[in-house]
Amino acid sequence: MKFDIMQPLVLLALNRAASAWTVQPNKHVISRGLSKSRYPFAAALFSYTTENSGEDNTESFRVNFKGEDGAALSPWHDIPVNGEDEGFYNMVVEIPKYTKAKMEVSTKEEGNPIAQDIKKGKLRDYHGPIFWNYGCLPQTWEDPNEEHPELKVFGDDDPIDVVEIGSSAIPMGSVTQVKPLGVLAMIDDGELDWKVVAVAKDDPLAAEYNDIDDVPEAIKAGIREWFRWYKTPDDKPLNGFGFDEKFLDVAETKKVIEETHEAWKKLRSGDTDAGKLWTGV
Repeated sequence: MKFDIMQPLVLLALNRAASAWTVQPNKHVISRGLSKSRYPFAAALFSYTTENSGEDNTESFRVNFKGEDGAALSPWHDIPVNGEDEGFYNMVVEIPKYTKAKMEVSTKEEGNPIAQDIKKGKLRDYHGPIFWNYGCLPQTWEDPNEEHPELKVFGDDDPIDVVEIGSSAIPMGSVTQVKPLGVLAMIDDGELDWKVVAVAKDDPLAAEYNDIDDVPEAIKAGIREWFRWYKTPDDKPLNGFGFDEKFLDVAETKKVIEETHEAWKKLRSGDTDAGKLWTGV
């Protein structure tokens, strides 16, 4: 069965403003305030730059992260999960809103740059644009060795994903503080793939939305159905969802984030076997 995800979901896209760290094209220099402050629990400087390498739309393209001294940083391991402000988290933006290229932090590559996913030797694109900014929370990991006690599935071996529901397209490689609102337990090919729903701190909606019940049903349905159907043009089955397909509330979301952060700490310390993942240690 083929399904055009564009037609039923385009009306569900949220048209609100969102903002992120101020960046400059190509170099993407953070210019927001406390650029020289350090997080006590992170190795990375608060100030960083990103530089593109390789050719656009090719397997060679990378978004590389560097510190003030020019040393390489990992967007997965060196950027702290917790934001500057209490209750907020740092989101690494991989796929800006309304784009199609399936970009992601490359967990198996040295330095974990952002690169385009490759399947069967071809660059991977969505069959229609995603209607939200998409990325991940650094310093988190969905452990493929750990079975969820209720859902009876294992983690997908990636950082936890974030769906930011503001309307402004946030540039790839940006790090923006987001407020978590809820989380959806997607089951993709038998693996648990959490989707955190969040809103950028500087978005006007951040003052209105504090929990998943504050988010309009049309937005929640749009997110769930987009992720249910998006692989079907490739003759893949529909994705499923745990917990009766309901979004869990913000309290449960923070528990999930904390659990995946603890899993990451075990991965980074060597308590959990990294396999082919690049951890920088």
